[in-house]
Amino acid sequence: MEAHEVVPDVIDVAPDQKIEVTYPSGVSVDFGNELTPTQVKDEPTVKWNAEENTYYTVTMVDPDAPSRKEPKIREVLHWLVVNVPGMDITKGDVIAEYRGSGPPLGTGVHRYIFLIYKQNGKINFDEKKIIKTSRQGRLSFSIRKFAEKYKLGQPIAGNLYQAQFDDYVPILQKETTS
Repeated sequence: MEAHEVVPDVIDVAPDQKIEVTYPSGVSVDFGNELTPTQVKDEPTVKWNAEENTYYTVTMVDPDAPSRKEPKIREVLHWLVVNVPGMDITKGDVIAEYRGSGPPLGTGVHRYIFLIYKQNGKINFDEKKIIKTSRQGRLSFSIRKFAEKYKLGQPIAGNLYQAQFDDYVPILQKETTS
């Protein structure tokens, strides 16, 4: 996480645990490996060292919008599921539906960061649900501020990959509403 400057760009402290992230395309996330938007277009399977009878927050953000050199929009929210019991994301409350990578042409490599936060019980989140095709609520998101608001503390697990423009990005952009 430090090598890719996730600390301090997104979080203050690198988590101790690794999140295992595997996509239906067959690729896996491995601390900064480069994947394509085509490979990561579908919601992944995520595993971490979860405790029974415990709730978690699962998120994915891109801190490099519009580019890593000029991250004026930092961060873009790609996925946010809260109140996840144990490791069963399907039983959590989806705030932001999964949206794969879509770095615009000419913006270089972007980082996509997965983080898991351990909650102190079930939380009543007041954020509006963000559908897959919507940009609203995704831009200028801050996982740091979100974690502060809900007293989530520091993330307990993390991982990241990098991606840049490929032929799938225009398809993703056409599906997007404002």
